[in-house]
Amino acid sequence: MRGILRALGLTWRAARKHTCTLVVLNLLSALVPVLTTWLTKLLIDVVAHERDGSVDRVVPLGAALAAAGVVGGLLPHSVQYATKEVERRVGLLAQQRLYEATGRFVGLGRLEDPVFLDRLRLAQQHGGATPGVVVSAVLSVVRAVVMALGFLGSLALLAWWLPVVIAVSVAPVLAVELWLAKRRAETHWRLGPTERREFFYRELLTNLQAAKEIRLFGIGGHLRDRMTSERRKINDGRARLDRRELLAQSLAGFATAGCAGLTVLWAAVAAAEGRISIGDVSLLIASVVGVQSAGAGMMRDIARSHHQLLMFRHFLAVVDSEPDLALHPSPASVPPLVRGIEFRDVWFRYSPEQPWALRGVSFTVHRGQVLGLVGRNGAGKSTVIKLLCRMYDVERGAILWDGVDIREMDPAQLRRRTGAVFQDFMKYDLTVSENIALGDLPGASPERITAASAEAGAHSFVTELPGRYDTLLSRIFFHGDDAQATRGVTLSGGQWQRLAIARAYLRGDRDLLILDEPSSGLDAEAEAEIHQGLTRYRQGRTSVLISHRLGSLRAADMLLVIEDGRVIERGSHEQLMAKAGRYSVMFEAQARGYRGEPAEVR
Repeated sequence: MRGILRALGLTWRAARKHTCTLVVLNLLSALVPVLTTWLTKLLIDVVAHERDGSVDRVVPLGAALAAAGVVGGLLPHSVQYATKEVERRVGLLAQQRLYEATGRFVGLGRLEDPVFLDRLRLAQQHGGATPGVVVSAVLSVVRAVVMALGFLGSLALLAWWLPVVIAVSVAPVLAVELWLAKRRAETHWRLGPTERREFFYRELLTNLQAAKEIRLFGIGGHLRDRMTSERRKINDGRARLDRRELLAQSLAGFATAGCAGLTVLWAAVAAAEGRISIGDVSLLIASVVGVQSAGAGMMRDIARSHHQLLMFRHFLAVVDSEPDLALHPSPASVPPLVRGIEFRDVWFRYSPEQPWALRGVSFTVHRGQVLGLVGRNGAGKSTVIKLLCRMYDVERGAILWDGVDIREMDPAQLRRRTGAVFQDFMKYDLTVSENIALGDLPGASPERITAASAEAGAHSFVTELPGRYDTLLSRIFFHGDDAQATRGVTLSGGQWQRLAIARAYLRGDRDLLILDEPSSGLDAEAEAEIHQGLTRYRQGRTSVLISHRLGSLRAADMLLVIEDGRVIERGSHEQLMAKAGRYSVMFEAQARGYRGEPAEVR
């Protein structure tokens, strides 16, 4: 009932006028068949008794029957149009609600949870459709009940027991359809992970970025086999359900058809004995067919809506989800950074089943300082960045912004004071201008976009593109909705990286600047140019820099060497070189590589 009320409420908010129209049309659809059946009975009786050729009573009945036929023929199309319009409007509102809910997830944890991802996929598939289906089903049930009552009342005029027999004959269909609805929902949920894997392989085989390796390594057949294997599992699961449906529906249909046959046999005998008229026989046949048709349709609608409501639970679970990170009831404002940022005995792991990513990490970076993070892949450097942006909350310890725990702050305000270039930066299938503007939409004027692009060294190649800053950076879309429109262009990895840096520049005067391998895709000359620009940009800002090219970290005020989630060394470049520890070994190994000498890494 909670699902029904939520679905109806969503429908009413999305399409009130169309819902009211749908109610009226469904009621008319229920009354017209009953009226048509009675007009047919009366017309047959009149024709059977009027032997003198008089048409005084035949013509009005025939005209009324024709009019009812015209209305009955137009109503299904009108109902279908109104239903689709309601579904479109409800689908739009449901989609807005769903992605508003996902927007409340301030962290990344939910997007790494397979159970939640399965639930989200089902919510995307069924959330928008369910309210429309439920409304249609409710109205169809009302229509079927009104129509069935009309036909059952007609049967009662012939024999008191006829309505009882026909009503009982419909019961097996209801039981079967409800049982099948539950089986369908269970099958959808069970096959969810398999369908996601099949979708993954399907998308991978047509992904432009993956195409190079797939073709070079010759792994297309291997991936197709995996996709086909997942599809077979899905088909097997659905086939088992279809076999159950065939058996159950056949048994229920046999029972219903048997009852209908017995009543028709009784009518034939009664008409032959003169107890009922020929018109009564037509009334009985039409009423039996009408009741069973209405009953079967009602059962299917109930079962369909029941199935949709079972799936709608996933939509409600997402929409009603609490934020993935605990939000303070009265969050503190995030003032400009004055003193600095402190990690105080921070412990963190991505889930209880995984090892600690950070183990008792403590450090302080003062306002205006540059902090460099050094370590092997998987040491915990990127985890520090994610915690600074509050994509996750620490499990133990605290991260302090001018002495205030960031868990007491509004995450959106905290992020507005942060600029970043991530190693795995996004390549948006949008125009050049839009790719840069996403860094700071409220302040993204054409002048600022051009200035940020020039600062990042992107302006020179952007001006050579066909549409300059309006050039679409995509080969999978057209520039506009016309299939004959101009196709987009692709950029090199280094050019994309410059646009990502321009996004960071556009954010302007942010308190904290995070640079995670900002020049990893650039050649040596471009890398030097970018680092010079970033050095100018960092002046007066608190910065956290990650780079495997240790030469770019030499100017950092403090370096942290992280290994297995622990800080094993800290200090300036000169101090760490003097210690002759882990950092010194790594730096000397890289230096030997640049000089062409064999590296000796301990």
